[in-house]
Amino acid sequence: MSAINPPLRRAKPSSGGERSGPTYSISDLAQEFALTTRAIRFYEDEGLISPRRKGQARIYGERERTRIKLILRGKRLGFALSEIRELFDIYATTGNERPQLVKFLQMLADRRALLHQQREDIDAVLAEIETLERDCRRRLKHEPAPPREAKPAADGA
Repeated sequence: MSAINPPLRRAKPSSGGERSGPTYSISDLAQEFALTTRAIRFYEDEGLISPRRKGQARIYGERERTRIKLILRGKRLGFALSEIRELFDIYATTGNERPQLVKFLQMLADRRALLHQQREDIDAVLAEIETLERDCRRRLKHEPAPPREAKPAADGA
């Protein structure tokens, strides 16, 4: 294991009819994804993840871990949590990845178009700044310096 991805502390596998597979504590996931536990609880409050409970303890499975990874990827791409939730909901209602992927492709195309427009807007503002700077420098070059204020005479009058 590299220092970038330290080994996770895993809770004991659950028994009985509960979910099987590896489980994680909130602090395990916070450490793995460089999040605060508060952020993870916020995602839970927003309905994006749903850990099971054992008393007061939250027990996260592989599903929640994957969802946190997808939430962070979506945020990095500039998507709102509501858009990320919509993608999760599409999969949850259809049980099929295809409609989710079609929607995701549309969201990516929309995001790309927005970013291209923002780039054009930034380029236009930068060009205007350059024009104004050039004009100011030209005017300063041809404008005589203002006369210095005359000091009052010290003749005692």
